[in-house]
Formats: sequence, structure tokens, C-alpha cells
Amino acid sequence: MFRPLVILPSYNSGDNLPRSMRAARGFCDAVWAVVDASTDGSGALAADVAREVAGCRAIILEKNSGKGGAVLRALRDAAAAELTHAIVMDADGQHPAEAIPEFLARAKASPGSLVAGVPVFGPDAPAERVRGRLAGNFFAALETWAMGARDSLFGFRLYPVAPALRVLESVRSGRRFDFDTVMAVRLLWAGIPAINIPVPVRYPSRAEGGITHFRYVRDNLLLVRTHTRLVLGMLARIPALAAMRARAGTTD
Repeated sequence: MFRPLVILPSYNSGDNLPRSMRAARGFCDAVWAVVDASTDGSGALAADVAREVAGCRAIILEKNSGKGGAVLRALRDAAAAELTHAIVMDADGQHPAEAIPEFLARAKASPGSLVAGVPVFGPDAPAERVRGRLAGNFFAALETWAMGARDSLFGFRLYPVAPALRVLESVRSGRRFDFDTVMAVRLLWAGIPAINIPVPVRYPSRAEGGITHFRYVRDNLLLVRTHTRLVLGMLARIPALAAMRARAGTTD
């Protein structure tokens, strides 16, 4: 059984949220926007789309839970509805809905895998975004012995619902800006292989509603703490990772 959905975690995404919902619905039968206590009226816009477009749903959170918290709520509902795979993508127009069919095709062919987008940056990509992920990707590669998602911060991915839910519910981390990093590493530790696919990413201008909620000091400190825990966790898993590496080598 293969029953996918698209999850759009959203905080103050404005008019981009309903546009992203409609675009994703063109490629997937179920699209759920999780409006994370937004204050810009986008919750009402998402609710309008949910009333107008079959397969679309708006989940409105009264308390801000962070990206990981929003995805966790949707994964729990997806599991209850017997949906099997969840594409998580940004609600602000950064991620192209046209890439959804490739994610779905890869997941159908390998339903037990994480399908992880690897960003292909265009000339509109801020240099600090491109350079800033290098350290995180280095440590994520170390923590997974380079067997997991190649980009630890890119939020366009397809998760098998059941294992993703088990991983996220097993830890207290991964609720905010650390969500993508935690999932990239811990799913590999849980035995979920990664399929990496290139995906173009665009950065809408402020006039187009482009926003970032990244806070340089707060979120970098969060990522430092996250990678410290993950490196320590990797050291405890060296035998398991070595066995996983050996198995991967025999199937190449």
C-alpha cells in the first residue's frame, strides 16, 4: 500500500501558503498545511483552500511548536489515517512542487527509504545560506558515515511515516530548527537508507513574500548542541554503523 501526502509546516508564510497548497495538490492527492500559530492571517487562507480543494486540509496550531513539532502533529494524524509516506516541503515557495513526482516515484520503488532532496542553488541563493550549511553537512556526514542525507538542512524530503514517527517520538530534540538535521541522522541510525536526489531551490524576494525565521545566534547554538549530541551518539554506534557500511558495500 502506498498512500502519500504532502505536509506544509508554515509559520507566517502569507499568500505563499495557499499558493503552495494548490501547487502541491496538483501532484499529490493529499496536502496538509500545518499552520504553526501564525499571526499573519495565513491560517484563514489555508482554511479557505481546504474548503475549496478536495484533498487539502488545514491544521491550525494555537501554540507555536516549531517546524518539527508541526510535522510531528501531521505525522501522528497521517499514521491514524493510514497514510504511508509524507513529503515535507516549505510553504513559502522555495521548493518546486514540480519535483514531487520524482519523490513519489523513488518512494514507490523503495518504500522503506528516506528520499532526501539535495539543493541545487541558483544565483538568487544568499551566499551565507550556501556557506553556512557546510559545517553542518560535514558533521552530519561524520555522524552517518556518509550514508545518510547529503544535505542536513534541506527541508524537501519524503519520509516513510511509521519510522519517521518512531524516530521523532523517541527524542525530545528535533522540534525546531534542528528538525531536518535530527531526522537526517537518526533515520539512518534506525536503519532507514537514504536516496538523494538533486532539487532546484529558489529564494523568493521580500516583495514575493520571501521570509526567513532563522535567528543567527539562537539557531546556530541549537545546531551546535544538536551535533554535539549526535557525535556522541555516533561514537556509541560505531559497530552498528560499521556493519551497515559493510552491508552497503556488498550491495553496490
